[in-house]
Amino acid sequence: MPTIEEDLHTVAEQERLLQFDTFSPETAWAIGNALRADAISRHAAMTFEIQIAARVLFTCSTLNASASQADWIRRKRNTVMRFGKSSYAVGLQLKLEGKDFAQRHEVSLADYAAHGGGFPIVLKGTGLVGTVVSSGLDQRTDHAMVVQALAGALGVEVPALG
Repeated sequence: MPTIEEDLHTVAEQERLLQFDTFSPETAWAIGNALRADAISRHAAMTFEIQIAARVLFTCSTLNASASQADWIRRKRNTVMRFGKSSYAVGLQLKLEGKDFAQRHEVSLADYAAHGGGFPIVLKGTGLVGTVVSSGLDQRTDHAMVVQALAGALGVEVPALG
């Protein structure tokens, strides 16, 4: 199993490589459908959301998805938008520091979640414009699924978590 530092390095590299020149509703549709197909192939009950500038471009749930996943998505989205990095990276950094999320950042756990599955949509030359969020599996898998879908849309290879 990799160390927290190794995972943080890998996630930082993923975030560096997974940036877009443009992002359209068609891009969201392609990424969202890739996520949905991946969940179906795993027989996983999941929910996904892609948003740009607070406008939802894609959302869906697979069979038997829990209603609570929508709240996890909202909380992960808030984390990505506040910190400008993946929700998994935020959680890993807290774990590395041995800190509690609510105390360290003075945020409510009712509104923020430092669990994997939320990833920033970054436009080159512009910065953070939105999020892709996955909920339903363990946080490491939620994160990896989003990374894989983004890499596929961009046609780039990125390092995977070990």
